[in-house]
Amino acid sequence: MSLFGASTGFGAGGFGAATTDTHNPMKDVEVTSPPDDSISCLAFSPPAMPGNFLIGGSWANDVRCWEVQDNGQTVPKAQQMHTGPVLDVCWSEDGSKVFTASCDKTAKMWDLNSNQAIQIAQHDAPIRTVHWIKAPNYNCIMTGSWDKTLKFWDTRSPNPMMSLQLPERCYCADVVYPMAVVASAERGLIVYQLENQPSEFRRIDSPLKHQHRCIAIFKDKQNKPAGFALGSIEGRVAIHYINPPNPAKDNFTFKCHRSNGTNTATPQDIYAVNAISFHPVHGTLATVGSDGRFSFWDKDARTKLKTSEQLDQPITACSFNNNGNIFAYASSYDWSKVTFRLVPHVRIGTCSSSQQLADSVGLAYYMIKLLWSKEQDYLYLSNGSQA
Repeated sequence: MSLFGASTGFGAGGFGAATTDTHNPMKDVEVTSPPDDSISCLAFSPPAMPGNFLIGGSWANDVRCWEVQDNGQTVPKAQQMHTGPVLDVCWSEDGSKVFTASCDKTAKMWDLNSNQAIQIAQHDAPIRTVHWIKAPNYNCIMTGSWDKTLKFWDTRSPNPMMSLQLPERCYCADVVYPMAVVASAERGLIVYQLENQPSEFRRIDSPLKHQHRCIAIFKDKQNKPAGFALGSIEGRVAIHYINPPNPAKDNFTFKCHRSNGTNTATPQDIYAVNAISFHPVHGTLATVGSDGRFSFWDKDARTKLKTSEQLDQPITACSFNNNGNIFAYASSYDWSKVTFRLVPHVRIGTCSSSQQLADSVGLAYYMIKLLWSKEQDYLYLSNGSQA
């Protein structure tokens, strides 16, 4: 069931309407004026901000802000640009600022009141993650990059407060104070404690056998960070507690975003888990994948609650709003089937960051510019209470 009922024709103004029902089989609300290229990240406004505002970053080098009104209307409010694809976004705690990370090797701070954006961070390679940290004795931005560093920035200074070396390129990260967790290339996992000042807490052997794609921290009943869910390109999620009473029993993995065959005689289609988001009230989690489906799960009962109908494109990002009654997800091509779209004259070894990008998201940056299929991208709003 959709939170706001059937689609009311959002996105028709120059962005084209779908000719089949497969792009929105559940009739969820389509957000008006989506980006012109694949959507990489979504984030809802924090509880301190009245109303619901949604931020989305894309491979069109832009980050957009929409207001989600009580009647279901979505209103485009503002937009800012980078000079490369936007890979991650986050909000400040009071909702006055948005922070963006890009392949142009910079992170920016977007003041929504003045609609001005300034650069606040610089790396030697694309910045994959950006997170706001509010501690009792400091506030900062944490950026993770393919230059194998994790940096912490006071937004008033051009130089980092601290720089920590990573064993490999940062592929995904999450922060719930006082904990941060970073997943890197070569299946690296590092947990950081953020009290007083950031420092490495523990390195963890990956519970997954294939490349990490997404990670999200979950809380315990006291509302403190207790562990994380880690997704991989192999259609599998690991639930991992930091200090479990019984690690062998409490930590586990489960398969997801797979279809067709169930045994060796009939091989399965296995898809990447592109994003994970925890419900802010119930603690259940949503996963979205390259199979074009989202699923809701109860990690405590180890049960699947619901799986969506299949969309005609991969789902690349998702987010719950702050009270958990709206679930946003993005449908756009993620080049998970890039081998079927290659043309003979394309070469992917001539760009210095192309291999990093191919490792992390399954394509080379300039390849998407050459081969972009012009398929429509979509953003949807669904009833988050289903989770």
